[in-house]
Amino acid sequence: MRLRQLHADDRPALAALLRATETFTPDEVEVALELIDLELDDPGGGHGYRFVVAEVEGAVAGYACYGRTPMTDNVWDLYWLAVAPEGGSRGTGTGLLAAVEAAAAAEGARMIVVETASQASYGPARAFYERQGYAAVARVPDFYAPGDDKLIYVRRFAAGGSGAAS
Repeated sequence: MRLRQLHADDRPALAALLRATETFTPDEVEVALELIDLELDDPGGGHGYRFVVAEVEGAVAGYACYGRTPMTDNVWDLYWLAVAPEGGSRGTGTGLLAAVEAAAAAEGARMIVVETASQASYGPARAFYERQGYAAVARVPDFYAPGDDKLIYVRRFAAGGSGAAS
């Protein structure tokens, strides 16, 4: 697996990947693509979103969108992490998350926050974050829709963003 920056020609592959996961709703896919478009229209711009793309054998296998959380003291958000359906068994998600954590830690991150949904289709994502050392810290009942709660996971870093969980 090779990790790299987002390129303009990645958009079709990422759109197909987001749809192929069968986890995201059409509205969620559109939001993810809007963020990708922000970066493609203004690479490294002031929008605050950062991207890392995973490539396996020359094909896009996943991506992560993350960034510093505005108005916080070194808190970062992981906005999107999507892996091609066959990529889970290859460690693609783990590699992407490690890259996000390393980038955030290098800039002094105190913690990374992940928001996800309680619906059954997000079960594998929740299990993934828990395996990676993220702790569930909050639940907002009926946030996305009746019966679909917002779940908030956090991974804290040692002082100075060393990357070591505390």
